Amino acid sequence: MLVFIDDSGDPGFKLDKGSSKSFVICCVIFDDELEAEKTALKIKELRRRLKKSDFFEFKFNKCSKKFRKEFLMTIAESKFRIRAIVMPKERIYSEELKSSKESFYSFTVKTVLKHNFGKIKNAKVRLDGRGDRLFRRKLLVYLRKSLNTSEQKIIKNLKFRDSKKDVLIQLADMVAGSINRTFDKDKTDSKTYWDIIKRRKEDLWIFGK
Repeated sequence: MLVFIDDSGDPGFKLDKGSSKSFVICCVIFDDELEAEKTALKIKELRRRLKKSDFFEFKFNKCSKKFRKEFLMTIAESKFRIRAIVMPKERIYSEELKSSKESFYSFTVKTVLKHNFGKIKNAKVRLDGRGDRLFRRKLLVYLRKSLNTSEQKIIKNLKFRDSKKDVLIQLADMVAGSINRTFDKDKTDSKTYWDIIKRRKEDLWIFGK
């Protein structure tokens, strides 16, 4: 089992200074590594069709509407599952989480992986390699302690990926962005992207509901 994780929004709480109202962590789960390879190939072939270089990175917030739709339609029939958590920041009361972006990010990743109802087991987890080396090391220890017990092992191993080089991390970014856009009712395309891929949804948890 392979799990690719990325986010949308930001983990900050300065809502009056531009921080996003919500924060999304998305898990794209492949039960078959061959299916992951096939999906990666589809994305690379799409990049060629769009006449982009092999170094072009699909990022939801930087792509045009046309590119977003092309990307999502390309992978919509691939065999993966989506599990995601949406954190409306108005429902977060912990002062520690509100005062530390790293704590809030780590807590959100842990929460979506922990409450998986047996759907994520012994998984190879791949995370966008953000943050400095010390943060990545602390996050790795935190997740292992929080998620692996003598009764169950959610994570087999966890590795950080450079999103510019890993198209499946880019896939997680595009799905996370599609989910987050649905909460922006002022946008005319708020439902456009999620409607293309929502058939792949296994769980979409609005935290606090």
